[in-house]
This record gives sequence, structure tokens and C-alpha cells, in this order.
Amino acid sequence: MVAVIIKMWLISALASWPSTFAAAAESLYRAQTSVTGQGEANRIIGFAACLEDVLIKVSGALTLEGDPRLNAYKSRSADFVSAYSYHDQMSGTPKRDEQGTRDRPYDLIVDFDDKKINDVLDSLGVKPWLSRRPILGVFVEMEQGSRQYIATSDAKQSDLQRDSLLAAASKRGMMIVLPDVAALAKANIAAAELLATPSSTLASVAAERGGEVALVGRLKWEDSELGWATEWRMDWNGRMRRWQLRGVKFDEAFRRGIGGVAQILSGNGDPG
Repeated sequence: MVAVIIKMWLISALASWPSTFAAAAESLYRAQTSVTGQGEANRIIGFAACLEDVLIKVSGALTLEGDPRLNAYKSRSADFVSAYSYHDQMSGTPKRDEQGTRDRPYDLIVDFDDKKINDVLDSLGVKPWLSRRPILGVFVEMEQGSRQYIATSDAKQSDLQRDSLLAAASKRGMMIVLPDVAALAKANIAAAELLATPSSTLASVAAERGGEVALVGRLKWEDSELGWATEWRMDWNGRMRRWQLRGVKFDEAFRRGIGGVAQILSGNGDPG
């Protein structure tokens, strides 16, 4: 359900850019996480997780992830909340005998007070990134054994990666577009040569779908690490920025890839 909502948001976004950017600015102060039941204890845990996400989302500073300075604020995260709601992840599914609201999975959607969040960022020495954020054209090569392909907007084999990329973009306050199969074929872009493809070629393909900045990634599955070895690159202001991480699930790899772009574009430095 969440993936469907994100897809609908992206489609409507491309149809009406000005109103979309205004709405995106408002949603910067909103985050969501999964919780079990609607009890207060789990809600407070959810508030803390959402607070960290919002601080990163609003500022673009991925370096705040896991920052111990956030602990004091997370311990009283409810103080920064302006509203919250729940979405039943099993909506439409009958409740089992032992499954009521106490142990049923929900999305906890949290809105934070923008001034209070800005004040926290100020205390951390970080500024809100409130200017217009460019749309990313994302090109990602997936390699697992003999399988090698580029995540696209329309290929069935990309379904999981496409949904994960859209979720990662929403989490980090960015908008993305993916190439379709026809566009890659027209530009003669293959998975094996993706990282060697000139930035100008990728930028041209991205621009056809509304992308303004091209992000390129390569994820290779490593059995020895039970995770993906990941490398990212982005040509920005005449300089190629590169960052890597290893041994992660592709969901985390995408969050770090798109989060790295946000950190660069927001002026918070290169990703580690």
C-alpha cells in the first residue's frame, strides 16, 4: 500500500511541478515507521525513530544518522510532535483470534513542528535545506551471480528495487525518476557498461523523464558478506563524487545512495 501511494505521488508530481514542490516542502517534516500495535510504549519508540529521520530529511545531513547527540532529543521526541496517525498494514485482512490492535502491524505517520525541528538542527550546527530540490535520474546496476540488469521503471525484474528506491527517495525528501527499458536500449546503455557510460549520456536519458541530476550506482551481491557491495557516483559542479559501502541489504544501500546525494546537494559535504 505504501509503495502504491509513493508511485501515485511521483506520477502526480511530474504532472504538476510547482504544486508538488510546495507539497514536498511541507512533507519534509513528516516521517513514518512500522510499529506493532497502537500502544504508547511502541509509539514513543516510533516517535524517536521518526525524529532522527526528519532531522536528516529536513537538513540533508546523512551524517546525523546514529549521531549520539540525538539521544537527548530522542528521549523526549514526543515534545516535537504536532500530530500523528496510524495506517493498518493489514487493512482489509480479517483479524485472527489472537491478533487485535495490540500486536497488529501499523505504519505510524508522524508530523513534527517545523520550528522545533529547525531549532534542534540549529543546536546541532546544521541548517534546514529548504530550497528547491532537484529531481534525480537514478541508474542502478544489480549484479547477483549470473544475473545483471539495470533497475527500470517498467521491467518486472526491477519491481522490488523500484519500490525500494521510491521509498528511499521519500524517506530522504527527494524525488526520483528511473529510465525505462526503451530509453536504455535507445541510448545503448547496458548493465555491464553502466559505470563507464559518459555522464552526459546518462544526463540526457534522465532529462527525458524530468531528471535534473544523474545518480549512478552498482550493487554486487557478495556471498561472503551476505550483503551487497555498493558504489555510487554523481557528477556535480564539475567534479565526480564517489562513495561506497558493503555488506548491506539493498534497501539500506538505496537509502545511503540517495541520502548521499542529499548530503552533497544540501552543502553538508561528501558522504563518508
